[in-house]
Amino acid sequence: MTTYSKKNASRNKVRIIAGKWRSRLLPFTGDVETLRPTPDRVRETVFNWLQNKIAGARCLDLFAGSGALAFEACSRQAASVTAIDNSQEVVAMMKDNCQLLDCQNMDVVHADSIAWLKKNTDIEPFDIVFLDPPYSLDLLADCCRLIESASLVKPGSIIYLESNSLLENLQLPATWKWLKAKKAGQVYFGVCERIFL
Repeated sequence: MTTYSKKNASRNKVRIIAGKWRSRLLPFTGDVETLRPTPDRVRETVFNWLQNKIAGARCLDLFAGSGALAFEACSRQAASVTAIDNSQEVVAMMKDNCQLLDCQNMDVVHADSIAWLKKNTDIEPFDIVFLDPPYSLDLLADCCRLIESASLVKPGSIIYLESNSLLENLQLPATWKWLKAKKAGQVYFGVCERIFL
């Protein structure tokens, strides 16, 4: 397990909602300004939407942060989750939480998400992509374009998007269509499907 300095001792907890680790509380570092776990009620809604898709799915969590979405997917029997974050401290905490849960199906990657998308253009497409970048960076449209151009999704793949602004105004690839979208407090969230044209 990673040893954290007193300076980094501030911790928050995220709750796994359902699955094999239901109600488990996982610590995450509270020192990264942009770390903003997807709220419980939003996660519950999203995973209700995904309930027939998640078991056995290959998932990508592109801005993993606290790991709330990644661990929820693993708890609900996703085949694998690739979780990416550019903070070394956040990645170390996620790896610690993998050890804590004996989570064997998550690959935690320390990388810049945009650079990772540009580099990984020849890997097997994912079944589900979680796309929840820091709101202030305005990365959603670029990420959608890069995911599509890198062929990281296929017909039938589901993409979860989260923002602090209306998602229906977002420029999506022509091969993506909205399935559901909602607002909870200040959070706009929804799921798209990658379709055949």
